[in-house]
Amino acid sequence: MKKWILKHKWSFVLLLAIALLSSVDVNLSKSALNITWNNIVTMMGVIPPIFILIGLMDVWVPKETMIKYMGSDSGALGVFLAFLLGAMAAGPLYAAFPVAGLLLKKGARLANVVFFLGTWTSAKIPLLIFEMTSLGVGFTIIHVATMLTLYLIGSFAIEKLMKPHEIESIAARAAQVNAA
Repeated sequence: MKKWILKHKWSFVLLLAIALLSSVDVNLSKSALNITWNNIVTMMGVIPPIFILIGLMDVWVPKETMIKYMGSDSGALGVFLAFLLGAMAAGPLYAAFPVAGLLLKKGARLANVVFFLGTWTSAKIPLLIFEMTSLGVGFTIIHVATMLTLYLIGSFAIEKLMKPHEIESIAARAAQVNAA
């Protein structure tokens, strides 16, 4: 029971904060509960399909294949595949982290995974279409080119600054999370 409580401590903190808020402003606490509930419903619509895709990818894509195409010796092909995975994604960023964990578990290079996350945040095709229609093609091109350049440089800088045992530790933790 104690483990379960510790595992869900932030849920209890949230409920306690809403309870305290209700003593100050009932309408605000109702609004907070509605927003929380809407976020849970949204997540339940996004997370299960992502986990199904991750499960299929885990079974269908052998580790050797992932290492070959996105591993430390993959070069530009690994970066391109990371870009494609991020650009063709749909959904909020929190859905990208389980995918990133699986990529690490399967042997993808850390820089490629970080670039994938960066691409997911700013260069998803549905987002780009909306941005082009709302803000113009010129702005979108400048925005995407700038962001992808920064993400690419940053992802390799992060990998370069980290010690090998730190990268291995991250990959090991990703494997543990995906196994749970």
